[in-house]
Amino acid sequence: MKKEECFYLGRIVKKYSFKGELLAKLDTDEPELYENLDAIFLDLRGNLVPFFIEHSQLHKSDLLRLKFEDVDDEADADALIKTELYLPLEFLPKLEGNKFYFHEVIGFTIKDKTFGKVGIINAVNDSTAQALFEVDRDGTEILIPMNDEFIVKVDRANKTIEVDTPAGLIDLYLEN
Repeated sequence: MKKEECFYLGRIVKKYSFKGELLAKLDTDEPELYENLDAIFLDLRGNLVPFFIEHSQLHKSDLLRLKFEDVDDEADADALIKTELYLPLEFLPKLEGNKFYFHEVIGFTIKDKTFGKVGIINAVNDSTAQALFEVDRDGTEILIPMNDEFIVKVDRANKTIEVDTPAGLIDLYLEN
């Protein structure tokens, strides 16, 4: 399994018991969706390795208590702390309406209500305080904030996202 075929679910943050149990912090708004997994991929030195889960349960809202097969003591558990967790993309719940996953909209066309066709989304930058669409318009990069108030409609069938950006935002990138 390659990382490109998976999504980041969270990270193991600490041991829970002396029997090899671990606590993972999940990067999701709906941790209950991942409570009854059979297996999960751990990133061990850049390789995704499947680990089978004996049992798991939610612990204090966004932590998942995990017991992996063949991880039976503190030393085994210590070796997995700070390890990232991944699942195949098909495990992502389907989103509808104007909700979307970042990877899902790469290649979509952005259309602004006032400006018209802006360009193609080639990436999503979520390393800033406000996530941004990185849009390519004939070689010019345009950054559009992924603000719920700006997103009018996500049209999966036609691979377009209609936005209503503040006046002049797109022009800022096009003036020489």
